[in-house]
Amino acid sequence: MARENFNDLQAFLAVARNRSFTRAAAQLGVSPSALSHSMRGLEERLGIRLLTRTTRSVSPTEAGERLLRTVGPRFEEVEAELAALNDLRRKPAGTIRITAGDHSATTILWPKLAGVLARHPDVKLEINAEGGLIDIAAQQYDAGVRLGEQVAKDMVSIRISPDVRFAVVGAKSYFATHAIPKTPQDLVAHSCINLRLPTYGGLWAWDFERDGRELKVRVDGQLTFNSIFQVRDAALDGYGLAYIPEDLARPYLSKGQLMWVLQDWSPPWPGYHLYFPSRRQSSPAFALIVDTLRYRKG
Repeated sequence: MARENFNDLQAFLAVARNRSFTRAAAQLGVSPSALSHSMRGLEERLGIRLLTRTTRSVSPTEAGERLLRTVGPRFEEVEAELAALNDLRRKPAGTIRITAGDHSATTILWPKLAGVLARHPDVKLEINAEGGLIDIAAQQYDAGVRLGEQVAKDMVSIRISPDVRFAVVGAKSYFATHAIPKTPQDLVAHSCINLRLPTYGGLWAWDFERDGRELKVRVDGQLTFNSIFQVRDAALDGYGLAYIPEDLARPYLSKGQLMWVLQDWSPPWPGYHLYFPSRRQSSPAFALIVDTLRYRKG
């Protein structure tokens, strides 16, 4: 696509998000007729209809929804980065509130952000490690952390970790009296240590995949915790099987204190992502937090 046509893409995003030529035109400072002409030109160049128009409404087609979902966040990120460059002249300050699970808060957020606070004393940080899948805008959080596959499509998503692999592990003392499970379905005969999610009070289902086949297993046992670290510790003490991130299990696997089972059913999942509303006005402090947390290979 020619460079000058990026304006038409921005115009399309405005129409698709507002579901109205009139509102989008007011936002962009152009006339509705000029905006409609731009959309027709864009559709002709792409050779596919992006918008469904009626006398009362306008909505994206399937192709339009795909373009909105894939291109929209990239435009938002570019705009946010340009705004962040302009804000470099200002001193980062203020409170940044982030909601995350205890695993990501302990192993990713705090190790990366501790130095930021030391270098920028006017930046205040609040991390809520309850891990519930909450509405961050309604709860007045600046950002949240989830695994990549859980991030809502209307959010800007920034990867902050490598892929995460979960392991089903148990202590040698447990396997001294219990058979080693060969398939995920075998877990129903085992004592498993559950993790309760804050959202809706539900128990976390264990996810598995092999050869393109996905399974979710609801397990049962004597113990339920709301912290993944307590789940790990109970497994170390021989109270049952645990489903925990590989990095939490690795030190104990190497020492022989834990045994990893069902490894061939445990592929890597998309890593942790920082997410925030796509229309958020970035502050220097928030831009600093995002840049610090951004995952960089190597």
